[in-house]
Amino acid sequence: MNDPKPDLYAHDLSTAQWRKSSASAAENDCVEITNLPNGAKAVRDSKNPDIEPLRLNDSGWAAFRQGILHGLTP
Repeated sequence: MNDPKPDLYAHDLSTAQWRKSSASAAENDCVEITNLPNGAKAVRDSKNPDIEPLRLNDSGWAAFRQGILHGLTP
């Protein structure tokens, strides 16, 4: 099975349009998300925007989102 993550990390995010989580009430303490091709997402911490964002394929994003919505931790 091929690992799709190298493809996710090949995308240049220097001009990405980041958006805050709608669940975030704080100005600078929030999760920001940008879209990648094929339903993938990149996620970063707004306090540390220079740290490499986490990148998730579509199924990884769905699992991540469900974990957040249901309060699950790894």
